[in-house]
Amino acid sequence: MTVMDVEVSSVAERPDRLPAVFEMGDTWPEFVTNDPVGAAHYGRIPTELPEHALFAEDEHGEIVAHAFSVPFALGVDGRRTLPARGWDQILLWAFADLRRGTRPDTVSAISVTIAPHAQGRGLSAVMLRAMREAARARGFREVVAPVRPSAKHREPHTPITEYAHRMRPDGLPEDPWLRVHARAGARIDSIAPASMTVGASLEEWRRWTGLPFDTAEDVAVPGALVPVRCEPGLGEHRYSRWR
Repeated sequence: MTVMDVEVSSVAERPDRLPAVFEMGDTWPEFVTNDPVGAAHYGRIPTELPEHALFAEDEHGEIVAHAFSVPFALGVDGRRTLPARGWDQILLWAFADLRRGTRPDTVSAISVTIAPHAQGRGLSAVMLRAMREAARARGFREVVAPVRPSAKHREPHTPITEYAHRMRPDGLPEDPWLRVHARAGARIDSIAPASMTVGASLEEWRRWTGLPFDTAEDVAVPGALVPVRCEPGLGEHRYSRWR
């Protein structure tokens, strides 16, 4: 694999590129972008924390990747350990700390997104490394990540506690995205059993997935890491993503 040659900048350094960052294509399933916590806070990162919003441009000046992170205070009363609600909780903590003026002591990765046509060129590792370097340049010693295992959707019924700890003969994780983190020096701290929770109506899930959602059962949805719990009697289906 040949790693794509890119230039990485932050939105703080290049605010003129913010519209292009937002316009870059991605491959996220539609239901993922409808997580209520993410919908309320994710888009605030490049505008309110622009130094934590990185993007990569190719040789033609086209944005081919971006990586968002947030600073938050982990070493305070009521926290001190990484949360079971993972991604959702860290976003809530980060923006609560920003509002209150609480001094952060940790940076968490929130997303690394690669444009569809640029995938498979090593950009995920490039952006992860840039994110870590940016955090350390700002004085942060701890960088954490609520990681979404990239191949878990192929085995939605496999317990995450089993999947996340699978290793190859070379001692690296079997999952490709976990492997990128391991090569960067990361280790699994804990499992977040409700890292992203999406609760929506029958009609919304049908529109997002094209599936009938008309039977009380756990539904395997393309792109979902775990089955979606369907309860027609309640008119709602709930999806909790493990990280």
